[in-house]
Amino acid sequence: MPAHCPVCAQTYEPEPGFYYGAMYISFGFAVAVFALVGVVLYYLAGDPPLWAYIVSVAVVTLLTTPLVYRYSRALMLYLFGGVSYAPRGARPANPRSTDR
Repeated sequence: MPAHCPVCAQTYEPEPGFYYGAMYISFGFAVAVFALVGVVLYYLAGDPPLWAYIVSVAVVTLLTTPLVYRYSRALMLYLFGGVSYAPRGARPANPRSTDR
């Protein structure tokens, strides 16, 4: 992972250990995945045996791990890193911008 964004020069790690808080966000995502898979299995599969729940949750968790990792870090950066999104073509609100 690069240290800075190539477009806006935003640093990806504002301080050492910044992304430790992203573990809590990814935990929330994991709980949501567990609950969603459990509800879907209960209603669509007619309450299968316990092993079906365990296997299904494990497979879905392994498949969604890269997305959960990426989005938990992005959410942490947006919520607590002071980053705001600027669509393409808009002037960045970055005071370190060199195009002034």
